[in-house]
Amino acid sequence: MAKVVFLLASLLVLGNVLFIHASFDPNLIIDMAKIVMDNYCSPEKLKGMQEAIEAASSNTEVLNIPDAETLANVLSAGVQTTVSDPRLMVTYEPNYVPVVPPKMPPLPPEQLVAVLQTSIKLDILEGNIGYLRIDHILGEEVADKVGPLLLDLVWNKILPTSALIFDLRYTGSGDITGISYIVSYFTQAEPPIHIDSIYDRPSDTTTEMFSMPALLGERYGTTKPLIILTSKNTKGIAEDVAYCLQNLKRATIVGEKTAGGSVKLDKIKVGNTDFYVTVPTAKSINPITGTTWEVTGVTPDVEVNAEDALATAIKIVTLRTQVPAIIEGSATLIADNYAFEDIGAAVAEKLKGLLANGDYNMVVSKESLEVKLSTDLKTLSGDKSLKTTSNTPALPPMNYSPEMYIELIKVSFHTDIFENNIGYLRFDMFGDFEEVKAIAQIIVEHVWNKVVNTDAMIVDLRNNIGGPTTAIAGFCSYFFDADKEVLLDKLYDRPSGTTTELRTLPELTGTRYGSKKSLIILTSGATAGAAEEFVYIMKKLGRAMIVGEATAGASHPPQTFRVGETDVFLSIPTVHSDTAAGAAWERAGIAPHIPVSADAALEIAKGIFNKHFAGQK
Repeated sequence: MAKVVFLLASLLVLGNVLFIHASFDPNLIIDMAKIVMDNYCSPEKLKGMQEAIEAASSNTEVLNIPDAETLANVLSAGVQTTVSDPRLMVTYEPNYVPVVPPKMPPLPPEQLVAVLQTSIKLDILEGNIGYLRIDHILGEEVADKVGPLLLDLVWNKILPTSALIFDLRYTGSGDITGISYIVSYFTQAEPPIHIDSIYDRPSDTTTEMFSMPALLGERYGTTKPLIILTSKNTKGIAEDVAYCLQNLKRATIVGEKTAGGSVKLDKIKVGNTDFYVTVPTAKSINPITGTTWEVTGVTPDVEVNAEDALATAIKIVTLRTQVPAIIEGSATLIADNYAFEDIGAAVAEKLKGLLANGDYNMVVSKESLEVKLSTDLKTLSGDKSLKTTSNTPALPPMNYSPEMYIELIKVSFHTDIFENNIGYLRFDMFGDFEEVKAIAQIIVEHVWNKVVNTDAMIVDLRNNIGGPTTAIAGFCSYFFDADKEVLLDKLYDRPSGTTTELRTLPELTGTRYGSKKSLIILTSGATAGAAEEFVYIMKKLGRAMIVGEATAGASHPPQTFRVGETDVFLSIPTVHSDTAAGAAWERAGIAPHIPVSADAALEIAKGIFNKHFAGQK
């Protein structure tokens, strides 16, 4: 209320200026305020105005201003600021002639055709993409009158297209009854859809607008791509059409944020004066969002300059024509190659179901498609490794000198000797067997020999993100004896249908730690891939105690597959560990023997060993 009182009071004390003075009755301000209060579409924003009017009416001063137009401008600025609505305007128009909505004159068919052809632009673009531009949205009554001609000249040419670009960049006027009429052509006949509610302030009534069950001509349908182009000049009824179709998830809006107009503006004369107040007397309330596009405008799904909107829309439509093949191709690759055959088949069917249900109808770029596909694959499979990926070529092997290898190994491995001769070994990634084999002697000399003679060891894999699994058998072998070959795991490869046995190696570089000395492995939620395979083996065979958090539940290193001839690539795990004795670690992770936070795991492990060795003394 304070803002309203301040506005009215300030308008009543405008001072003298260096012009011929004209006097206006204070009731002029009060009458204007009453027009706003009685007709403005959002009365909740006018709280306190009645009290302000009463306070102003008791002021006996006379307005002294330069001229009527200056007063109108000041009043406009004041009321717009007070109500925070730029649509409210006060004007001084002594020669104003009320605008009468034009009616369709009884024209002969050839003239009617000419009128429609100049007001509606139609084109069929490459790729069977329809383009339709309408600068004024017809109401239901007018559309019914010219309906047969509209069908012949426009709609029947649009219906066979594979996608439609509906250009509203230049649409600044329209009839409110055209909203249901247009929206209905892009929805199903049944059941009726509540698409909008229009609140009319003067009558204090709300009209609910529904999709129409019967239309002249066929519907465009609910599945073919529909792109609506907008600009800062898209206004009023066109904004409502765009907002309804956007929130029904039926159309993608491309272009600029719209004007933020109104479904209904009335220009009301102030008493017997030549002042007029333009007031939005009705407002749209969307049943899906519970809000309106008015004042704020419609925000595009893809925001680009208006002049770039058509080219952007064509790119989106072109992408969407490829989407079914991409999803179908992805489903086939997963069904044929995913490590767990039953899960792969189920994911493939569910993915095709999402496509059929229209879940991919609204993608606007290759990036958005990849993000959605990745999210869906992870959700459907429960596998973080099943996702889209980039086809980044592998880096060529580096030719390091022995000195460079030594420095690299020092950085990659961390060792320590704790109290009671407890060894500590940390490394954060597994390497490929051939690469490790080539530098095995250097690793032994600069890392392994520092911890091999300890009485117990802590292997810290809390930050180990995995890597190739080819070196797993060799690393495991250091913790078993040479006189007995041990079956570590069986790996099933889905694409080839073959099973490979991982066994301990008879010969190693350096000294074995053996099977007798105690071993604790530290894990966290980041422990993944090859590191999990190592933990899984050591836990399954009872060779180590696991302390920390459940591991990531990742997979053996996935393979990259190209989806058809597109630039979309999938990362698909194709190998899984032996499940004969129960569930493997993939997708589920490995539970520790002693679950503690990752931060506390090292101290807990040291405490276990210290207590053990203290008991031996």
